[in-house]
Amino acid sequence: MSRRALRRLRGEQRGQEEPGLGELGLDPGGLGREEPLVPAARRRGGSARTGVSNRFELITAEESEDEPPSREERADARLGERDTAGGNDGGTVTKETEGDGQRDGEEAEQPDQTPVLGNKPRKKKKKRKTKKTSAGETQEDNDLEDIDSLLEKIEDTNGLSQQTQGGIIADSRPLLYLEHRNLNPENELKRYFGARAVLGDQRPRQRQRQYVRSTWLTAPKNTWPRYSKTGIAMQLLDTRRGVQHFAFEHHREYQQVQFKFLDAVESMDPNNIVLLLQMNPYHVDSLLQLSDVCRMQEDQEMARDLVERALYSLECAFHPVFSLTSGTCRLDYRRPENRAFFLALFKHLMFLEKRGCPRTALEFCKLILSLDPENDPLCVLLMIDFLSLRAREYTFLTRMFQEWESHRNLSQLPNFAFSVPLAYFFQSQQEERSEMELSQARERAARLIQLALIMFPSVLMPLLDHCSVQPDARVASHSFFGLNAQISQPPALNQLTALYVGRTHSLWKDPAVMAWLETNVHEVLAMVDARDPLVEEAETKRKVRYQSAPRNIYRHVILSEMKEATAALPLEVTSQPVMGFDPLPPLDSIVSYTRPERTNHPSNESTLSLFFRSLLPNFNLQGDVRHDGDEEAGAGQDLNQGVNRLMAAMRDMLANIQFQEPPRDDNPEGDGDWD
Repeated sequence: MSRRALRRLRGEQRGQEEPGLGELGLDPGGLGREEPLVPAARRRGGSARTGVSNRFELITAEESEDEPPSREERADARLGERDTAGGNDGGTVTKETEGDGQRDGEEAEQPDQTPVLGNKPRKKKKKRKTKKTSAGETQEDNDLEDIDSLLEKIEDTNGLSQQTQGGIIADSRPLLYLEHRNLNPENELKRYFGARAVLGDQRPRQRQRQYVRSTWLTAPKNTWPRYSKTGIAMQLLDTRRGVQHFAFEHHREYQQVQFKFLDAVESMDPNNIVLLLQMNPYHVDSLLQLSDVCRMQEDQEMARDLVERALYSLECAFHPVFSLTSGTCRLDYRRPENRAFFLALFKHLMFLEKRGCPRTALEFCKLILSLDPENDPLCVLLMIDFLSLRAREYTFLTRMFQEWESHRNLSQLPNFAFSVPLAYFFQSQQEERSEMELSQARERAARLIQLALIMFPSVLMPLLDHCSVQPDARVASHSFFGLNAQISQPPALNQLTALYVGRTHSLWKDPAVMAWLETNVHEVLAMVDARDPLVEEAETKRKVRYQSAPRNIYRHVILSEMKEATAALPLEVTSQPVMGFDPLPPLDSIVSYTRPERTNHPSNESTLSLFFRSLLPNFNLQGDVRHDGDEEAGAGQDLNQGVNRLMAAMRDMLANIQFQEPPRDDNPEGDGDWD
């Protein structure tokens, strides 16, 4: 027997005599029985400790229970127990041998509770760190789960669930609620093509870019000039019923630049606007006007870049309280300073739609509508349905129709009359919806499209013509949808129908949509033949209404540049000049500052002077007009100055005259005979 086993045996025998039986976890009633020298903690599942020979082990008992012993300590303990069991009777050895398998399984879960020598090194710190790390990871996982559950609860309380099982719209957010992430077209392009295809090699370049102000409407580019204060500011006018009314204002420096811009526009030379932008790179009206010039020259990239720069300049002038997403901030279009923001948003919206970002364009359309929903100066209601269908936001379109129909009469607009049933039809084709929702959507789509065909029969034939679809014999021969329906309608209604057909005909080319439309057209013809009272009522409404379109519809048609609708504009609109920076200004404009009048020179100029003035606008034969009343005293001096100016003007004119050489004939002898 080894010295370690003997020391172990003496310690256990000594420990059984000194401590009390209750402290050692032994059964007082079992004193008469012969028990093996197996620790009571192992036989009873670790509920108590065996005899202890070292007093300090009682102090460190909790520490030894928390931390498992090392592999060497467990091996020494097993050897000691076997040696001890070998010195006892055979019954004890038999019982211990039978319990070996149980003890080996328990050692993986419970630390060995045999005394350890004081000079034995322990490896505790490493194990303690491991336990802390695992506990920390478990706690972090629990915290993440709690955060996810809280976010789900917040989303539920905010009304992010769009529709319930009964088909009732349950979105508690405002109708024109905006999200900042939807204002960035790159987010939409990433969903379509992936981040790598959209960003490319832009990420490393952004780290080297100089600090610029972050904005929501546009992202500043490295190619833009350095931004400095332009002289535009925004002020809060008043707050009524929770709605805040703002207005842009021009400082004195910006007003002077605005006067120069108006002079450049009157000169009909785009180069003058370019020169003005070189001195004032963030003048908003110059950017918008030059954007139209670039677009006419088919430079779409430069035109879009100029509009984005104008938006960036205006956003940098926002009031601290002005919010894009709240839907409670208003701008009055009657103020000339506010019109640039409306027009820049509309032009940017058009570029986004052409770029293939209908969801972002819809968000900008909602922003324009939220700035003045009552008057709608750019009449974006005529295109918000088209953007909703293209972005597949059918729930938003149907919700808007349900909430605004009572006070805005959206069904009297051809675009809403036809687009809303089309949205219900697309909803009826979604397989993830329940059967009850699909049947309700089909019923609403059929009922609304029939009402639209009865109210606006002149839409069907141009729509089929744009879709390259030939109607059947019954529809083509019926007078209700014939040429008479288009000729008899008022001019204002003709503009609305032409605008809708020219803009949204691509959405009707789906074969399933055409089959659904054909079925409902035959239903309408049956109602017409049966002399349904709805048909006569709709005809009366068409004759009474749509006599003349409001000014905002004309403004929308001009900005949209739809050929079908532009051709239907009345003469009173097409006969007056239309400026791209302010098309058809309101008749009741609120003017804060006026352009100073030019000083008119006396008209007693000679014919030669007028001739040189037509060639050189800066030429003035008489010089500056004297205001001190001593014209007679300086008459001779003025004559000499006038002659000198005349001679200088003639020298400039002769120096600029270039004579074109006659074309050279490479074959002077000629190839053929003259007859």
